[in-house]
Amino acid sequence: MNAKVETQASKLDGLKWLVVVALVAAGVVGNSMFANESLLYRVLALVALAIVAGLIALQTAKGKAFLQLFKEAKNEIRKVVWPTRQETLQTTGIVVVAVLIIGLLLWGLDSLLGWIISGFIG
Repeated sequence: MNAKVETQASKLDGLKWLVVVALVAAGVVGNSMFANESLLYRVLALVALAIVAGLIALQTAKGKAFLQLFKEAKNEIRKVVWPTRQETLQTTGIVVVAVLIIGLLLWGLDSLLGWIISGFIG
C-alpha cells in the first residue's frame, strides 16, 4: 500500500510555485489595500485566490504526490473498524470510573499529607 509515487518534476514546477506565492502575496496585499471595502467581498476574493493557488499547486509534482497521499489516506480510513455505540459507551464509562477513583485516591493522599505536614508545622 505504501507505493512511492514516482513523479517527474516538470521544468515548470518552479514557475508554478512562483505563481502560487505571487497569488498568496496578492491576497495579503490586496486585503490590506482594500480594508475599507466590505468584509464579504474581501473574503470572497481571498477564497477565489486560494482556490486558484491550490489548483495551480496541485499541478506540480509535490502537489500530485500530496493528492495521491490524500487519496490513500481516505482509502485507509474506510478500512477502519469503528466501535459500536455500546462499545463506545462502555469504554467511556470505564474511563470515567477510573478517573474518579484516581481522583479520589489523589485527594485522599493530598489530604493525608497535608494533615501530616500541618501536624509537624503546628
